[in-house]
Amino acid sequence: MTINMTIRKYILSVAAFLAGIACWGQSPADTVKTLSADTARDSLRVPETYSDIYLDTVQINRVFEVNDYSLIGVEYGVSFSRMSFNPPYTQSSLFSPDTFGIFYTRYGKMFAYLPYFGFKVGLRYSHEGYKFKENKDTQIVPNIEGATQALMDVVEVPFMAHLHMDGLHYKVMADVGIYGGYRLNIKRTGERVDESLANSFKDTDRRFDYGICGGIGFGLVFDPLEFHINANVRYSWGTIYDPDYYSKDYYRFAYPFDVMVTAGVYFQLTRRTGRGKAQLKREAYQQVFNPDVK
Repeated sequence: MTINMTIRKYILSVAAFLAGIACWGQSPADTVKTLSADTARDSLRVPETYSDIYLDTVQINRVFEVNDYSLIGVEYGVSFSRMSFNPPYTQSSLFSPDTFGIFYTRYGKMFAYLPYFGFKVGLRYSHEGYKFKENKDTQIVPNIEGATQALMDVVEVPFMAHLHMDGLHYKVMADVGIYGGYRLNIKRTGERVDESLANSFKDTDRRFDYGICGGIGFGLVFDPLEFHINANVRYSWGTIYDPDYYSKDYYRFAYPFDVMVTAGVYFQLTRRTGRGKAQLKREAYQQVFNPDVK
């Protein structure tokens, strides 16, 4: 009897111990109810939207990157003018202090892929002219219609392809393109100039101007302002007079060639660097929902 009671107590103790282990392995929720399939699925679902406060906390790598942006500005400077004559004449550069213009520049990626490109278009007031000097061999100063010097005021529209390399507070620039212009007036000087020609064009003079232009420049950048220094060259394909004005058998040409040095102030119309709040939130959203997509 005593042995049977001992065995019975032993069996009950083992059973109680195993039941306790089984209960300990379950969570309290398991002991009350089992989650429904819909509830479990909802708990694993990624929310369709995140609050702005949360997206603002997502870390986005910030790098120096130049955007596609535009700017407008004014330039003022000086010019040094010469002519490419045929037949040639001895001459020196003609200095003119008043060259100015307004320009619009748009930066963007060429073919939506290659960076550092853009275009530049403007309206510029400048000068063309010549200044003869004594020929060392003949000791004679050449002249055209009695004029040893002539200065023409020109208004032109340049259109150029633009290349730029930007740093944080500087940029290096280069451009090349074409232009079209119109010669507004002329001032001839010399001891034998006819008074009727001193400030007027002849019928054989050509007033429409066109050619190629380009240059290099350096800029200091303090967003949204930029300060540019430019050196530009311009070569005209439009001779200043009819080739046969002097002789029907022997043509003469005179193509203006000018060097201009200008300083300019530009204002950025759109953001040059960095990303705006909307763009940063888009990148945060991409990082949260599609982190593997580059």
